[in-house]
Amino acid sequence: MPFFHYAALCAPSHSGLIQRVLAIPSKRYDRTPIAFLTAAEVDALLAVPDQQTWAGRRDRTLLLVAVQTGLRVSELIGLCWQDITLGTGAHVRCQGKGRKERCTPLRKDLITALRAWQRAQQSRPEAPVFPSTRGGPLSRDGVAYLLTKHVRAAQQQCPSLYGKRISPHVLRHSAAMALLHSGVDCAMIALWLGHESMDTTQMYLHASLELKQQALDKTTPVNGRPGRYQPDDALLAFLKSL
Repeated sequence: MPFFHYAALCAPSHSGLIQRVLAIPSKRYDRTPIAFLTAAEVDALLAVPDQQTWAGRRDRTLLLVAVQTGLRVSELIGLCWQDITLGTGAHVRCQGKGRKERCTPLRKDLITALRAWQRAQQSRPEAPVFPSTRGGPLSRDGVAYLLTKHVRAAQQQCPSLYGKRISPHVLRHSAAMALLHSGVDCAMIALWLGHESMDTTQMYLHASLELKQQALDKTTPVNGRPGRYQPDDALLAFLKSL
C-alpha cells in the first residue's frame, strides 16, 4: 500500500487503477495479547546472573538496562560508552528506527550498576557497553541465548515464567507495562519507546488486565463493594465438600 500512495503522486495518469487498489480493505488477522513480565518475574530474572563472574555482571547489567529503558535489541547491542551519561541528568542516547535519536533517563539503581560495570571494563568511549567474550558487540542471537538461559534458571524460583515465550522484545514490552501501571500517560510512553505513532502504544492498554480491573471497579453499582468478590471460609468449605 505505501507504494501505491507514492505512485499516486508520481503517476497521476494511472490514478483510476491506483484508487481501486487503495480501496481494497486490509486483510483481517488474529491479534494475540502482548507478552510481558510482571515486577516479580523481572526480579526473579535479575537475581539469576552470577555476580562473581564477568559474564554474569554483564548479563545482569544488560537485562537491567533492557527492562528499565525499553530499548530495542538493536539499540542495546549498538550502545557504546560515549552514548551513556552517568553524571548529572544521567541518560542513555540511542539511534532508533528511521535514524531518529532519543534520550532515555536512568534510575539510580541502573546508574549504580552501569558505573560498576564501567569500572570493571575500563573501556574506551567508542567501545561497546555489552561486549562478547571476543571483545566485539553482542549479536542479536547472543542476547537471545543469554536471555533464554537465565529465564530457564529463573523458572525454578518463579513458576509463572513457565509457558511464557520470552524474547528480548518482551523486555521492551515489560518496560512499557511498568510505566503504564505507574500511571504514565500513553503519549509519554510512545516518546519513551520511540514509537512513530500513538496507535502502536495502544496495544499496552489492551494487554493490561490490571487497568481493566481498575476501570471495572469504578463502575461498581450504588451500594456495591468495589473489587472482586471473595467468598468466606464457610462457602469454600461447602464447595470443596461437593
